[in-house]
Amino acid sequence: MNGIKKILILEDEQLNADRIQRLMLNIRPNAVILDILTSVKKTVDWLAENEDPDLILMDIRLADGVSFEVFNLADVKCPVIFTTAYDEYAVQAFKYNSIDYLLKPVEKDELEAAIAKFENSVQRSYQQSPLIEELLRQMQPKTYRTRFFLPYRDGYRKVNIEDIAFFYSHLTITYANLFNGEQMVVPQTLETLEQELEPKNFFRVNRQYILHANSIEKVHNYFNSKLKLQVKNCIDEAIIVSRTKAPLFKSWLDY
Repeated sequence: MNGIKKILILEDEQLNADRIQRLMLNIRPNAVILDILTSVKKTVDWLAENEDPDLILMDIRLADGVSFEVFNLADVKCPVIFTTAYDEYAVQAFKYNSIDYLLKPVEKDELEAAIAKFENSVQRSYQQSPLIEELLRQMQPKTYRTRFFLPYRDGYRKVNIEDIAFFYSHLTITYANLFNGEQMVVPQTLETLEQELEPKNFFRVNRQYILHANSIEKVHNYFNSKLKLQVKNCIDEAIIVSRTKAPLFKSWLDY
């Protein structure tokens, strides 16, 4: 497909929508932003009443649900670039298809590269990938871990998830630090725990820590746009959130 001109944006956060629109017009000054939609319903209605755009920039989480639902309710015939601050494990699958994705905050060079990918590709009609169905399945509400059954002294102990302030990894061992100050070893890696923990309550801030929202006492600005966290019962002087993860962390904490 050559010469992407007509763009439809799906984004329910005004600041992100403004940013994407600004970047898009900077990259392709002749592009026309057809509309900015905030929900699945509005998108389905729009697609039913208008000609297909050349490209859709689609946030994964919209005001009334997951944007993958659009593919179940409308005939999407154009390429899509997904944008997301969540579910990075799921969107990895897009690498195996002509669909692309960008993590928020969207950067100009990444958006430009994604657009060029489509414009330089061989012209062909867009067909909904069966991968969409798999992603829909992944994005459906799932059951997250509610407790652990851990070795303790000469037996076992049940630890409820709401009692855990944070998980910490050191020398390949993972620890669960409780709000009461206790520390227990858990067999899972942080990578596994990322998939098992409710994302609205837990966030992986760096390679060593996954924090419960209620464990965070203070958030400080740090040099180079990083963040420095003060966490309950944490012996480290500070937990640092990288410049890249800082916007995602602030969005999560304010959710």
